[in-house]
Amino acid sequence: MRAISTSTSSVNWSLPYNSPLHFKRITLEDIPEINRILRQSSSLTCDYSIGGIYMWIDYFRYRYCIYDDTLFIMGVEENHVDRVAFSCPIGKMPLVNAIRLLKDYCKERNIPLRFSAVPADRLVCFSTFNSDCQVEELTDWSDYVYEITSFATLSGKKMSKKRNHVNRFMADHPAALLEPLTADNLNEVIKSFNEWCESKEEENGQSTRAEERREVLDVLFNLDKLPFEGAILREEKGGKIVGFTLAEPINDTLFVHIEKMDHRVSGAGETLAHLFSSMMSERHPEIVYLNREEDCGDEGLRYAKESWHPAMLLKKYNVESL
Repeated sequence: MRAISTSTSSVNWSLPYNSPLHFKRITLEDIPEINRILRQSSSLTCDYSIGGIYMWIDYFRYRYCIYDDTLFIMGVEENHVDRVAFSCPIGKMPLVNAIRLLKDYCKERNIPLRFSAVPADRLVCFSTFNSDCQVEELTDWSDYVYEITSFATLSGKKMSKKRNHVNRFMADHPAALLEPLTADNLNEVIKSFNEWCESKEEENGQSTRAEERREVLDVLFNLDKLPFEGAILREEKGGKIVGFTLAEPINDTLFVHIEKMDHRVSGAGETLAHLFSSMMSERHPEIVYLNREEDCGDEGLRYAKESWHPAMLLKKYNVESL
């Protein structure tokens, strides 16, 4: 799904220009510096989290620049991966000034100035800068956001089906246990994840997309360098792992980047989501929301996300300066 071929290579990025912005590829060593500025963002969208950037580096060909304590990220558009696009700048610099810098940057390179995945609450800044901006809603890229209490308690009529799945799982596995994902059980998690991917392919011919599998493994192999917290669900203490999840707490929001389970075990996914939300609510009482990211146009994923009854959908837009 994420293998791309773009025409961005037609732009000679190595030529000397007057712009103070100099972009470079994002590496693990850059994560602390990028994260320092991302923490200043008030956006609830996953695009302004480390996971939302790091796990999509190859797909969007992200590069970054920090200038005047402001983070600039360049990549490609969600719906047009042959077009260069920028994320909304974050940091000390007023947004209007940051946009002006990017406009000069693009003018020097003779490319259009486009912004991708702009949150709805930032659109007014772009219209102030240029009233003739062309705006396109990214209908498949809205973030699903939930109240964490609905996951942690499963209370209310809307959650009755989820409660039933959890109750069924707990009846089948009365000694089930949620425990933190740590260096001590990391190898076991990796082994379990690979087994699930292979068994799914053997049983019904459907496998986790190769690129997605690679990205999950990359995160697991480099977990000590990423600001994530996770948990694993076992059938019993010391027993088989049936699910694991990794998320990133930022201010009042928990961004759930990875949630994987053995689909042969009924109710494992619902139980994992429920127990992990409860655990993180206790660990981080300031968390109000769960951001479970986009469905990317996948109908099955859309149904699954809607079944949890989101509190809001965070719309995003492409903006092109005319």
